[in-house]
Amino acid sequence: MKLFETHAHLDHPDFDSDRETLITKCFASGIEYIINVAFNKETSLSSLELAKKHLHIFSTVGYHPHDATDFDAELIKRLAREKKILAIGEIGLDFFRNLSPYPVQREVFANQAHLAVEYDLPVIVHDRQAHQECFNILKRESVKEAVFHCFSGDIVFAQQVLDEGWMISFTGSITYANSQLDDVIRIIPPDRFMIETDCPYLPPHPHRGKRNSPLLLHLVAEKIAELRGITPNEVAEISYENAHRFFRIPPDPVKPTHHKAGHKK
Repeated sequence: MKLFETHAHLDHPDFDSDRETLITKCFASGIEYIINVAFNKETSLSSLELAKKHLHIFSTVGYHPHDATDFDAELIKRLAREKKILAIGEIGLDFFRNLSPYPVQREVFANQAHLAVEYDLPVIVHDRQAHQECFNILKRESVKEAVFHCFSGDIVFAQQVLDEGWMISFTGSITYANSQLDDVIRIIPPDRFMIETDCPYLPPHPHRGKRNSPLLLHLVAEKIAELRGITPNEVAEISYENAHRFFRIPPDPVKPTHHKAGHKK
């Protein structure tokens, strides 16, 4: 099974003891690409450092809503030009934990969405209990390429997202008994979804309570296959192609083809 891990945090301290061994296992197990996602200054730098060590690991730059008060636009502008940075994220709104004031979250999300358009990079959206506001900010900033990571909306919101041409990504949370995403998974067009682990968080059943890793990504594919009535290999292939297209993985993976600011057609 050929898999594309679209959202991992392998620079997290949980992986300090075995990071390189785990990465070797991931690529040996069928994981072909990994997007290591940043969420503040420190992880933007460490994620890029990790990506530079591995041909098929790419990274992002961005400030999560929890870290919105530390936002540094100049860091985004500097790192967005790096060849191994393929997206702005994860960015968005989190009205569940409220670790940053609402006005700051909104302003920082809008600023980063604007920069994503300016630098011609897709957006990885963190949306927790803020569906409509996330949607409205992306629309206002004219974002064309976005993925709602760890999607948690209902079928009506899913259709809104799809109508804009944006993507939806599923994690191991879809394997939980309380998941309410079965209908979303059944109706989503084949070319509009991706899969992820969000490791070390959200380990799929039956691994809840343990550290998650890309080695468990196949369980997400298997659950989607069960709900859609197709094989896990088909889910893996579909999501792989979608991720390859969304992140614009180039033929030579060390030479991405983004049109950076100042060099647009």
